[in-house]
Amino acid sequence: VSIYTPDLQNILSLLFFLLPASALTTGIYMIFSTKPEMATQEIQPNETLTNLKAESDTLKTKLEDERAKLHDVELHQVAEKVDGLGQFIMKTRRTLKGHGNKVLCMDWCKDKRRIVSSSQDGKVIVWDAFTTNKEHAVTMPCTWVMACAYAPSGCAVACGGLDNKCSVYPLSLDKNENLAAKKKSVAMHTNYLSACSFTNSDMQILTSSGDGTCALWDVESGQLLQSFHGHAADVLCLDLAPSETGNTFVSGGCDKKANVWDMRSGQCIQSFETHESDINSVRYYPSGDAFASGSDDATCRLYDLRADREVAIYSKESIIFGASSVDFSLSGRLLFGGYNDYTINVWDVLKGTRVSILFGHENRVSTLRLSPDGTAFCSGSWDHTLRVRDRGVITWATFPKGPHSQGER
Repeated sequence: VSIYTPDLQNILSLLFFLLPASALTTGIYMIFSTKPEMATQEIQPNETLTNLKAESDTLKTKLEDERAKLHDVELHQVAEKVDGLGQFIMKTRRTLKGHGNKVLCMDWCKDKRRIVSSSQDGKVIVWDAFTTNKEHAVTMPCTWVMACAYAPSGCAVACGGLDNKCSVYPLSLDKNENLAAKKKSVAMHTNYLSACSFTNSDMQILTSSGDGTCALWDVESGQLLQSFHGHAADVLCLDLAPSETGNTFVSGGCDKKANVWDMRSGQCIQSFETHESDINSVRYYPSGDAFASGSDDATCRLYDLRADREVAIYSKESIIFGASSVDFSLSGRLLFGGYNDYTINVWDVLKGTRVSILFGHENRVSTLRLSPDGTAFCSGSWDHTLRVRDRGVITWATFPKGPHSQGER
């Protein structure tokens, strides 16, 4: 029909990025279920893309209002009858020292023992977290190595940063081997690399960048398999859905949005915009039905993908510094958040209360990750160190009863 002009095509594309799938279906129905004569009207000269965008914003507001009507209860109200966790103490068991500047990123190997970390000093180090020994070290051609990841097999690591590239280094048992000679440049963005993550095999890797995009690459050929466009500013973080057949991932960025993507189509299938500042970290709930985010607005938030909305905010008036990194315990009952005030806050996911504050770092906590088996977690900081805390020293002040009577990981 004549109403379908390039301007309308642009605005419909914008709606795909602005609205979740369920709301989008309703919105398109509202647009095309108007009077028949309206469907054949020509676009008037004064109906610019700006006017159409204003109309789409109005439609978005109406859809948000309709969705809010279904918000009948808060998560903490549903969890009122669940036993509280009480406070616990977690002591540092290992401190990894070797970086000459701010630690920016880290990741665990699937063997639950080795860790890879990257730093502003331009170095990527592979550690034995038990002995604290350095097994491999690579000097990158640039400083600010902002992203690193372990391959699922444990036989390679990926990293990148201000060089705009994602490089993959194969690892071997020979600790004296020159890893730089085996470097393979896999991904190339037009701005800095902010995060990277292997999919469920060593053959594909996801990247996010300051150029506002995410991308899926073939490791062997370096070919771009799929690109993801939808953020209006730098993409700072991503996380792959926790499933062997998972085809979705979530990303967060400086546009205050958290977008959920379909890796097969490259389309944004859900979008959440409730934070008031940059989203620094996103992490899927262990079941894959929700995800958490940490932001410079000093809050962590939980989004339920099935309910298509935010269901919890983890914050306190005394917390005024941004959250730089988040991760869940293995059971999903605890949410760890690393903050710019040098602390790690531990939240009860169901009740929304803080159950502990972990100290030890002497500068902002930039990254934290739970080990694959849930028995330990590691945090990296601008104080140049990484700290490993393990499950063996968790002491419950109020031991929970019922379904969690075996304790929380």
